Amino acid sequence: MDDLDQKILAALAADSSTSTSQLARQFGVARSTVQARIERLENSGTIAGYTIRIGKAAMERRIRATALLQIEPRANAGIVGRLKAIPQVELCHTTSGRFDLILEISAQTTSRLDEILDRIGAIPGVRGSESLIHLSTRFDRSV
Repeated sequence: MDDLDQKILAALAADSSTSTSQLARQFGVARSTVQARIERLENSGTIAGYTIRIGKAAMERRIRATALLQIEPRANAGIVGRLKAIPQVELCHTTSGRFDLILEISAQTTSRLDEILDRIGAIPGVRGSESLIHLSTRFDRSV
């Protein structure tokens, strides 16, 4: 991957809707060059897909929480499979320490969040949990 590939990746990471023509003008190369580079990056798996970022107005209408789960030994695979079936569970990380999994959850209301947390707590193999409701975001480097 050369400098042009890095520039294309950075530009698409900042705004995935940027047109190939716009990228070509920005980097001083032919549109066909940019298109070929993007196709190569997609085919190699360097670009795994494109997405949108939810705007601040929409995010403010969602209740977000982190759930920390303690699970029974050797129950990880079954629990992760069940968590994948809950669309409000947006992220799941394994971790070290007192908890085994960290979840990021999003819901429209606190009562819906409560239902989701109850559903997670009822999964066989979940020994305990702690939840933390997100109040405000001070900064986010992922955007």
